[in-house]
Formats: sequence, structure tokens, C-alpha cells
Amino acid sequence: MIRILIVDDSAFMRKLLSDLFSNEPDFLVVDTARNGQDAVDKVKHFKPDVVTMDVEMPIMNGIQALEIIMREKPTPIVMLSSLTSAGADATLAALELGAVDFVAKTAGAISSIAGIGTEILSKCRAASKANMPQLSKNKVNLPSMTNLALSPVVSKNEQILTIGTSTGGPRALQEVITRLPGNLPCGVVIVQHMPPGFTKSLSERLNSLSALTVKEAEHNDVIRPGMVFIAPGNYHMTVEREGNNKVVKLNQDPPIGGHRPAVDPMMESVAKIYGGRTVGVILTGMGHDGAKGIQAIKQQQGYTIAEDQSTAVVFGMPKSAIELGVVDKVVPLSSIAAEIIKSLVK
Repeated sequence: MIRILIVDDSAFMRKLLSDLFSNEPDFLVVDTARNGQDAVDKVKHFKPDVVTMDVEMPIMNGIQALEIIMREKPTPIVMLSSLTSAGADATLAALELGAVDFVAKTAGAISSIAGIGTEILSKCRAASKANMPQLSKNKVNLPSMTNLALSPVVSKNEQILTIGTSTGGPRALQEVITRLPGNLPCGVVIVQHMPPGFTKSLSERLNSLSALTVKEAEHNDVIRPGMVFIAPGNYHMTVEREGNNKVVKLNQDPPIGGHRPAVDPMMESVAKIYGGRTVGVILTGMGHDGAKGIQAIKQQQGYTIAEDQSTAVVFGMPKSAIELGVVDKVVPLSSIAAEIIKSLVK
């Protein structure tokens, strides 16, 4: 049984969520809490396996409660966030502090869980198995860029770096992207499973911390060295050749494995265009998206890297790629940037 604590200042939401979990045979609702202080106290008392945490609450908000819980009693937490830009920023702050994942609340005068119940259940099940020692490290280690600085590289063959991730991805991306130097000799394309709005906040956050230029991808963006493009929520992203340029293309084809954007179509399109000059990286995440993409890169003699289980918040995506036998190197998160750089300057 997954023992769950529900934290929300709305009695209506507490009832909806309680009913949702109570109808599942593998969940037990141990209690509910109406604010952050109540949550901190009840986490200590009940020691739940997972907590669902509202962001905006009186007395103590969800971010403040999360910070205390991760310091005093690290527990898997899934945030319930509004779909506003402020909600997106708060969610990224929560993920940075150690929340496992988040679900965007349905917008409306009265929040509901219509249409997101399945997502809440699946993310709470994944959270119950999360790598808590990794998540309880409150701050991502921001390196000095000079540690991994590249000498100017003149590449005879244009290369590309492609990264796929899901649960735990924002923290993992921060660790990797901030360790890459500004004179990276290739463009970077990334799929992080996130809804619309959240990918923009993530891009802006990474851009502020990185020597690279990071932006949410737009249709027909041209791939250039030192530029990082993150697929926008609700759009698949692929790369195509147009004349002398390689450009980003966005589409709203049906979700793949429940995801839009999905990692597989991005990596498969990149492998077709760049062939053996592709470096593919699969980071922490629930499910198996990206395994086929990594396989396509390997089939073209590209170089493939997966995050080691020791640091992955959820090992599903890296594990799926590793089990296909198409990963060249499995390394912990702190070593992935160095491995990328080695592969680019070979």
C-alpha cells in the first residue's frame, strides 16, 4: 500500500483527491492537511510514502512546507500547481527544492481534477519509488564553467546533442546544461515532458544560469552551435534540413505514449539528419520514452549516454534504453556533461 497525505487549503479539493485515491486498491489516505504548517506536522507524525502538495495556501505555502520537509524528513512530494506563469515559476522552484514531480491543476473558477486523475495517480505511484537521497540534496551543484571549458573547436562535421528526460528532469537538466561551456561546438535539442507554459519558465531559468543560450523552441528556429532549444509543452519537436540549414519543426501530431512532446520522434529525426554525428542522452524519467530514439541514434553510429540508476530520480527511461543494449556509456548525473564534451571532441 502507498500511504498518502493530501495537502490542500480547499476542502473541496481535499475531498476530490481523497475519493480519487480511496478508490484505488494500492493507495491508503493516511490524512489530509489544510496548510503547509499542518503538512509539516503530519509528515512527521504519519510518515507517509507520498505527499500531494498544493502550492498556494495560507499560514505556510507549499514551497515553504516542501523546503522544511526535505530538510527534516525527506519524503516524495508531488506538487499540484496552477497553470499560470507564476504557478510555473513556483513549480520550478519546488522541483529545484526536491519535489519529485507536479501536476497542473485544471483551470477554472473552482479547481477540479477532471481529466487529470489518471496523471495524479501515475505520478504518485512513480513518486513512491523515487530516489530520495538524490532529491534531498537541496541545491544542484553549480560548477565553475572553466572546469570543463573547451578549447576552440573547428568541427569538420556538424554535430548535435539531443537530450530526453521526464520526472526529475528540470534538476537534471540544470546540472548538465550549466556544466557545458559557452563555446560548445554544436546545437542542443531537448524534450522535457511538461505542459504548456512550464517549458518556457524552464527555458528562462536555464538560460539565466548557463553559458549557453537556452530558449523554448519556435517553429523554424535554426540549429546553431551554443544554442539550446527546449520543445514547448503540447508540441512534438523534430529537426529537418532546409537548404544549408537544419531547423526545428513543431507539430501537434497525436501524443506518443501519452506524451506531447515525446522524446522518440525528436531523436529519430535528429538521427536521420545528423547520423553518426549525433550525441544522444537519456536522463531520469518515468516510462520508456526515448529508448527507441536512442536506438535510432545508435543504429546511425551516433554516441549514446544514459544516466546511472544511482542518481536518477526515477530510473524508468534510462533503464529502458540500457535494456535495449544501445547505450555506449552509463554515468551518474555529475559526470554526464564531461562525457558529452569528450564525445564531441573525439
